[in-house]
Amino acid sequence: MIEGRGITKAFKQVQALRGVDFVIPRGGAVSFIGESGCGKTTLGRILAGLESHDEGRLLRDGEPIKDFRPIQLIHQDPYSALNPTRTIAQILRDPLRLRGHPFSKAEELLSLVGLDPSYVLSRYPHQLSGGMRQRVVIARALTVDPEVLVADEAVSMIDVSLRLGILALLRNLRETLGVSVLFITHDVATARYVGAEGELYVIYRGTVVERGPVDTVLAGPVHPYTQCLLSAIPVLHGLEVPGPDRLVPDEPLDERVEPSGCLFEPRCPFATPACAQEQPLLSRLGDTPQDHACLFPARRHVVAVPAR
Repeated sequence: MIEGRGITKAFKQVQALRGVDFVIPRGGAVSFIGESGCGKTTLGRILAGLESHDEGRLLRDGEPIKDFRPIQLIHQDPYSALNPTRTIAQILRDPLRLRGHPFSKAEELLSLVGLDPSYVLSRYPHQLSGGMRQRVVIARALTVDPEVLVADEAVSMIDVSLRLGILALLRNLRETLGVSVLFITHDVATARYVGAEGELYVIYRGTVVERGPVDTVLAGPVHPYTQCLLSAIPVLHGLEVPGPDRLVPDEPLDERVEPSGCLFEPRCPFATPACAQEQPLLSRLGDTPQDHACLFPARRHVVAVPAR
């Protein structure tokens, strides 16, 4: 189990993370969603050891994570994630050697991610499609026996027709290898697919504003920011209709403004004078498994439903 406690990170005058707590259970799935700039990618990079954090603790089974991190990042862009001057065999050989695995394991991993080793190993990245390259990136991440895969917008740069295959692969890896998946995205549908039966964390300006089981949060969001995110999902007219409560933030995000109360208050459609004065803490919603950081939580129906 991987835990983060009070993870804080600042870049110059921008506070990227503000004391984020999270838990990634062994073999489980956790999704971080939020708009661009909310801090979710920074959190993933800190987990993978690519960024340092200013405050807080990262724990593995209750002990601080030190030099070796059993966490691997699946890059967003498969076109720039692979060295164009090396064959796939060369790309996989070094990390396998690092972990003391025979090179024959490369064939096993490529087969596991749905690729033909006899076709792929001798080729350079530019000779493969985007979907194949992303599968190679996943195979490379598996060479060091990770306990957690951090998938940061892992399908955003892949053709729409190929995305479901990559998402299904990530789900299958949880079942076959017992590896945990942290899925970072702004796409609610993919978070729901990959993170089935897992936890969803909604992040706004570096803080968790709502969390709980994926289906519970998506079916009944109580924080206005979560509701705005879900309300923004495009629908196919004639097949789906938007929820009856369509929510749009009142103001654009201005990172230079630091409210004294709720961080979402300047943009919240339901803000009250109290919201500008008091900063809400993450708390449990009654007897449900759902947590929220809102002074006046209320369920609103914002999710699109099939048209009759």
